[in-house]
Amino acid sequence: MPVIKSAIERVKTNEKANKRNASQLNQMRTAVKKFEKADANADNREELFNNAVSALDHAASKGLIKANKAARNKSRLANMLNK
Repeated sequence: MPVIKSAIERVKTNEKANKRNASQLNQMRTAVKKFEKADANADNREELFNNAVSALDHAASKGLIKANKAARNKSRLANMLNK
């Protein structure tokens, strides 16, 4: 444990950011999995797709995932939607 005041504050800040980032990543993964597990004939399949794309965009904008990963995942999900 740090002794210097600024280091103590930094540890607290890092812990808060870590919790926030983990939560946002979990929400993104959940949205993607919900879309992937939806039946091909599901009524809300397009809504689930939009939620997953939105979650991917949000994660990319916050720096949780790289832009290319978000684009790759969105492309893969779009292909699943159109099949």
